[in-house]
Amino acid sequence: MQSRFGSLAGACALVASFLVAAPAQAQEAKDTVTKHDHSHAHSHDHASDAERQIYKGYFEDSQIQPRLLTDWQGEWQSVYPYLQDGTLDPVMAHKADHGSKTAEEYKAYYEAGYRTDVDRIVIGADSVTFQMETGAFEGQYAADGFEILTYEKGNRGVRFIFKKTAGDDKAPAFIQFSDHRIAPSKSDHYHLYWGDDRQEILKELTNWPTYYPAALSGDEIVHEMTAH
Repeated sequence: MQSRFGSLAGACALVASFLVAAPAQAQEAKDTVTKHDHSHAHSHDHASDAERQIYKGYFEDSQIQPRLLTDWQGEWQSVYPYLQDGTLDPVMAHKADHGSKTAEEYKAYYEAGYRTDVDRIVIGADSVTFQMETGAFEGQYAADGFEILTYEKGNRGVRFIFKKTAGDDKAPAFIQFSDHRIAPSKSDHYHLYWGDDRQEILKELTNWPTYYPAALSGDEIVHEMTAH
């Protein structure tokens, strides 16, 4: 990301696929977009077959349920610094062992994907505080529905959207969570998209700042990303 809060409207490049709005949740959209390579490895040892299918992006509309901000409540850290300092190099090597790119190519890919200047995020019942080296700012947010992204290969994802109702001017008008979940559930990590134009943010797919619990060490995050 080109410093999201240096330019909140800074958007990611478009790539090919179709955006479909969730029924009764958002207006119809036909923007062309594509899914980023969302091949993070996480531990799902205790997940059911149905949960694993949802994680991979295969589910019915009827399974989607509205979610509250409390699903993401807590203190979170960006993984971008760990990518920069080499902590995530084992993750890149793991991806290279199981994927089609070299470790260096994966690192370059995630350099664009994880990039952000928001190091920490603190989420309350209805508030989000964004923390940067230069300071912090906060907004109050209310649920604003969800949208379904339909990807080129046929799988799908859900963005849960929240709209600012009050707060600092610097706080974005909209935030959108993606965490492979489609119903109320506590999140263990998430990708966050934000800005002032709801529809434009939905097109942002090459930059997806990613956050894990602040209490985790870099090594623990590596374990989460490489465990199966």
